[in-house]
Amino acid sequence: MKLIAAQILAVPGEVEKNIARHIDVIHLAASQGANLLLFPELSLTGYEPGLADVLAVHPSDSRFDEFQALSDRYGMLIAVGAPTKGTKGTEISMITFQPGLERTTYSKQLLHADELPFFTPGTQKLVLSQANFVLAPAICYESLQPSHAEQAAESGAQVYLASVAKSERGVASAYSHYPMIAKKHSMTVMMANCIGAADNYVAAGRSAIWNSDGEIVCGADAFQEALVAYDIQTGEAGIFSLA
Repeated sequence: MKLIAAQILAVPGEVEKNIARHIDVIHLAASQGANLLLFPELSLTGYEPGLADVLAVHPSDSRFDEFQALSDRYGMLIAVGAPTKGTKGTEISMITFQPGLERTTYSKQLLHADELPFFTPGTQKLVLSQANFVLAPAICYESLQPSHAEQAAESGAQVYLASVAKSERGVASAYSHYPMIAKKHSMTVMMANCIGAADNYVAAGRSAIWNSDGEIVCGADAFQEALVAYDIQTGEAGIFSLA
């Protein structure tokens, strides 16, 4: 299975523009043979907690129908980030599209303290299956909590999908933590981070993939939009510029 993490620059608050960019990236990922494409946290709106309540969507939003059509066309799992309308408030969610299946939604269960004024935590665990691999979603802060990775491993996950919006400091923590959990749980870990302005900081890119031995197989820089690709079966890895 070929995994691709999309490192992109979102336009804050501009959902339609971000949808168009996602569609372009999906076509490019398909040209590289992707079976799975992971976008950063809140990729459809940008990481802007102050705007999230106004921008919150329902996962069934018809604006996302093209993602399903492309998933069906390319046989690809596509995971995008968006604020969604939960029963108790706005949630930070990963909406996934799989060939011939209903879209599914996972909402971040462990929120950072800075997020609590804007978001409510999700309550449902989720694992996905694609190309005979079991996948576990994780969204930014919770992906750095050992308990979250342990639960993913207990659920049989072979791939840990870390969709993030991390600063330079957060990326440094990720580069320390992800190799450890990859090796400990024999899970491939992929991190899709954004670049550019995000809330009150600058997102620091460096999207990367670690194999199940905890070795980094490829990683992007901190500034450029890029696709980070890794084929689990062959070990082939590469970085493709989106410039």
